[in-house]
Amino acid sequence: MYYLKRDKKDEELGHGFNMFHNLDKTMVLQEARMFNETPVNAKKCALVLTKILYIVNQSEPIGIREATECFFATTKLFQSKEPLLRRMVYLVIKDLAPLAQDVIIVTSSLTKDMTGREDLYRGPAIRTLCSITDHTMMQAIERYMKQAIVDKNHSVASAALTSSMHLCKHQGLEIVKRWVNEIQEAINSDNVMVQYLALGLLYQVKKSDRLAISKLFSKFCKGSLRSPYAYILLIRITCQLIAEDEYNNANSSGPYFDFLESCLRHKSEAVVFEAASALISVPSRKDRSAPAVAVLQLFCGSGNAATRFAAVKALNAVAMKKPSLLSSCNAELESMITDSNRTVSTLAITTLLKIGSESCIDRLMKQISTYISEISDPFKITIVEAIRSLCLKFPRKHSIMMNFLSSMLRDEGGYEYKRAIVNTIIAIIQEIPEAKETGLAHLCEFIEDCEHSVLAVKILHLLGKEGCKTPQPTKYIRYIYNRVILEAPAVRAAAVSALAKFALYCEDLRGSVKVLLERCLMDQDDEVRDRATYYLRLLDTLDGGGEDNVQGVENSNRVKRIHSYIDNETHISAACLEKSLLHYLSDDHSKIEPFDFDSVPIEAEEIIPAASMGDDEMVKFKRSRGAETEGTFGEDMAQSGEAFGTGRSSAKEDAVSRESLYMEQLSKIAAFSTLGPLFKSCQPVYLTEEETEYVVKCTKHMFTHYVVFQFDINNTLTDQVLESASIEMVPGQEQFEVIKRIPAKKILPAGFSDTLKTPYSGKVGHKVVGDIAEAEEREGLETSYSCVRMPKEEILVTCTFNNIMKFKVKEYDASTGEISETAYEDEYTLEDIELNVCDSMKAITKHNFSVSWEELGPENELEDSFVLSNVKTLHDAIIKLIQYLGMSPCDSSDKVSESKNLHTLYLSGIYRGNHDILARIKIVAMPETGVTINMLVRSSDPSASEVLITAMG
Repeated sequence: MYYLKRDKKDEELGHGFNMFHNLDKTMVLQEARMFNETPVNAKKCALVLTKILYIVNQSEPIGIREATECFFATTKLFQSKEPLLRRMVYLVIKDLAPLAQDVIIVTSSLTKDMTGREDLYRGPAIRTLCSITDHTMMQAIERYMKQAIVDKNHSVASAALTSSMHLCKHQGLEIVKRWVNEIQEAINSDNVMVQYLALGLLYQVKKSDRLAISKLFSKFCKGSLRSPYAYILLIRITCQLIAEDEYNNANSSGPYFDFLESCLRHKSEAVVFEAASALISVPSRKDRSAPAVAVLQLFCGSGNAATRFAAVKALNAVAMKKPSLLSSCNAELESMITDSNRTVSTLAITTLLKIGSESCIDRLMKQISTYISEISDPFKITIVEAIRSLCLKFPRKHSIMMNFLSSMLRDEGGYEYKRAIVNTIIAIIQEIPEAKETGLAHLCEFIEDCEHSVLAVKILHLLGKEGCKTPQPTKYIRYIYNRVILEAPAVRAAAVSALAKFALYCEDLRGSVKVLLERCLMDQDDEVRDRATYYLRLLDTLDGGGEDNVQGVENSNRVKRIHSYIDNETHISAACLEKSLLHYLSDDHSKIEPFDFDSVPIEAEEIIPAASMGDDEMVKFKRSRGAETEGTFGEDMAQSGEAFGTGRSSAKEDAVSRESLYMEQLSKIAAFSTLGPLFKSCQPVYLTEEETEYVVKCTKHMFTHYVVFQFDINNTLTDQVLESASIEMVPGQEQFEVIKRIPAKKILPAGFSDTLKTPYSGKVGHKVVGDIAEAEEREGLETSYSCVRMPKEEILVTCTFNNIMKFKVKEYDASTGEISETAYEDEYTLEDIELNVCDSMKAITKHNFSVSWEELGPENELEDSFVLSNVKTLHDAIIKLIQYLGMSPCDSSDKVSESKNLHTLYLSGIYRGNHDILARIKIVAMPETGVTINMLVRSSDPSASEVLITAMG
């Protein structure tokens, strides 16, 4: 590339780093006309070619005509013998080839350069020719490619091998397979890069043949390779073979591990590191990581910073899975804490935190404290996360680490750094009860001078939830009320909610807190005033005053309702509440009968067992469903009770809107209008494969005494019309009775509306009732329904239904659009439908399980013990219990340490009929016999408790 002198004026304007920032495409294409001049000015043409490359690679749109003209103008530069200009021509041709037309015409010029005597041209010509030539025309240059692969010039051979790899990926694999002999000959080259590329190409050709890959390994594992790059590639191929053996439960991985261990003695550090990384990462029935750890330990003392970084990074990965293997590496890792490379020192610290013993925590914290102020925020966050794991591992040392975290809170740092520390302290408080008061005290000091409103809101929510349960709740009220005086509106609103919880749970402080709330009635922000008014009214009602203390309402129910309001545990669907209120106001009985709040459907929560996934997986799981991830403003506002509990994730909003639509749809069907309020709509399940001729999807709608099965039927055939399609359900238990079936009157074939050019805009295979013109107006009657009456015995809620779809078939001629008048009956067998206990349950979280447990009382309490013989660990038991019962874990009881074999799981939910139900399950893991559980259930209805115990039995 020619040196391009920067313009002084551009430097003064700040554009000296990029002389092409203001290029005009039209001007550059006009400059390309100089390519037609004779003689060619190589220096100016190279500059124009550079501009063309810049425009193309900046994704600026270039028309086909412009690209074609520029392409053929560029080909005229083949007359120049200037080497650098010729190489620029090759680059431009490759970039313009996908945009221009008739580019194949330049093949003869490239072939001439490819077979010429000038080695400087041959390699780039090969790359360019293979990139523009269609694979169907490769036979014309196949002979030249074979010669180039075994060429004595290493650059030519490398270019041919690289181009062949690209051909394998673009439908040229069959052609390249004919070059196997030449590729194997290239592997014997004395050039390290040629040998590496030849081995890679040979693997690409044979990778679909497991036996051929095994032979390839056997041939080259005995030391015939001289290239360290080829060795690294062979190690990666070996890892893939081991993974396949483990997946297929084969026992033939012995030679592969022997090869990896032999590579630990290779003279190249890169090969040794690759082999060590492979040994610690590949799955194996027998742990063979010890030799790799020993090698990485030696690398920690290397004089090369890159080698030290690679070693400590690999050891950090080992520490997450097998920390016991690194017990001998403490001295090397401690010496790396003061490494001049900050990345190396940070990795050394985090590794030590993961493998450190309880006795060395004090010394480790002192070493980190002298160093922590010198590193950047991302590295500090990594250290904070490691401290969190260490604190949960050694809970008796929580005071030392909490003091260290509080000192980090007082240091300078950005939002992400402060957020990581706050989340770590909250996690420690939740997992270690002894650390609660210390952690809350540190957080109270932090919000006194916190510049991030989101973190202040999150901490205030925690203080309202946990502070009122401490022995001395009064010391937190001062910190909370200070926020009402000094902070932004969002923080003041969160503080009001936190104060209300103190008034709820601390009766001796209720009068003082109400005085503080009354002062908030004069706040400038309407949200703060509304919250204060709302909570004061509830507290007055709780004390026995106010207009809501209506005679005839039981005191216990009133207290329970107020608790749910202040604790934000109403779980009412806002969309359904709005519809219910509008319906109530439009009814003449609204002046006689009071509004029944219990008739509004309750919003269930999405169950995500924490025991089933790590933090990273949890974030991905939430994002895949559109949910807010931890630490975002939406979640923090929702945790603080922002907007009176309406701050929910988009996933919940979608679920609520879906359920409200189902409720409205079913209410329009006369046969279902008398079933009562809809309790729950389950997630749809497929009763057929998605590729079959008829695709049927079932959604279960749960009512108090009935179940409505909604069947969405998709006709994927193009020559049949289905009529009167209904699902005949045969219950496995005679107590379940099918009382009503509503068929889909007409199910049109796939593409029917497109064929007739009708205004119908439904999906392919859409179901309609009646004429096509009425399809869009009558979408509510498109599916088939079956209504099942639940048994009179309330405890029987599980059943299996066998299903057969029965329908009439009429032939349809797609060419004429005519439907046959004659019909014949047919049937189609579907998968069984399972009705489980989780279908009759809504997952609802109780923010204070112990208080809710005491409120229900022992009246409807049942207890029993069970053995889960097919479950071996606490993690698996927790996941299976949550999924089977359909209840929500409370107080983070779904999190369990791997070292424990005894755990208590708290579950809450609402049973069909809007009955609260709680379960306290003690789980004991016994590897010999499975998992033993003792379940204690309380509910507001005796039959609900019996259902849960019976379902487990």
